[in-house]
Amino acid sequence: MQALRCGPVKFVQAMIGAPAEHMVGLAQVAEEAGFDGVALSDHLFLPERIDSQYPYTPDGRPQFESDTPWPDVWVMMGAMAQATEHLRFLTNVFVLPVRNPIAVAKAVGTVATLSDNRVVLGAGAGWMREEFDYLGERFERRGRRMEEMIEVMRALWSGEMVEHHGEFYDFDRIQMLPAPQEAIPVVIGGHSDTALRRAAQVGDGWLGVQYTLDELEEVLRPPAPA
Repeated sequence: MQALRCGPVKFVQAMIGAPAEHMVGLAQVAEEAGFDGVALSDHLFLPERIDSQYPYTPDGRPQFESDTPWPDVWVMMGAMAQATEHLRFLTNVFVLPVRNPIAVAKAVGTVATLSDNRVVLGAGAGWMREEFDYLGERFERRGRRMEEMIEVMRALWSGEMVEHHGEFYDFDRIQMLPAPQEAIPVVIGGHSDTALRRAAQVGDGWLGVQYTLDELEEVLRPPAPA
């Protein structure tokens, strides 16, 4: 798996499916083996019944089993950061619009401080309606809400007193500390045209899954001039 950004190729080891109690040790092994980073996948829970269609398989069934562990990514990254020196930590992907942006900004900013800025937030709009319904968040317009969430979080990560008055979030001046010492990259996951546009316009890069190199070249080719 690879996070596609400008610059040299970097190799990232996916942690999905690994036992939670082994992940810190696996991160240490990945660093010793020369990997640039590790990627943690995210779900808060899995419903017993899922009617939503998984978008990355032909039959719409998830690739993971019902007993797949999903540890909290930020707690796990904090533990990994204390056990490694250079390894970077990526979410692939974090279901952002099912959460509150202030709470997410606090968690990610804290991990950035603990890890000496070795965090990349890979964010996705989410595909499982049940996850939104059970948490009382709207599934509709989740992509547009995610874009505003990123705006909110970047402002909070400045460490300054900031306010926000938007379509989905509204608050007066607040300050969040500790603040990361470097900008936290936000890369966008998804394979729809909307996700690619969001990656180009809002994100710092794009995350794709299950592409061959030839397919990636086609996806990332700039459109022909009109």
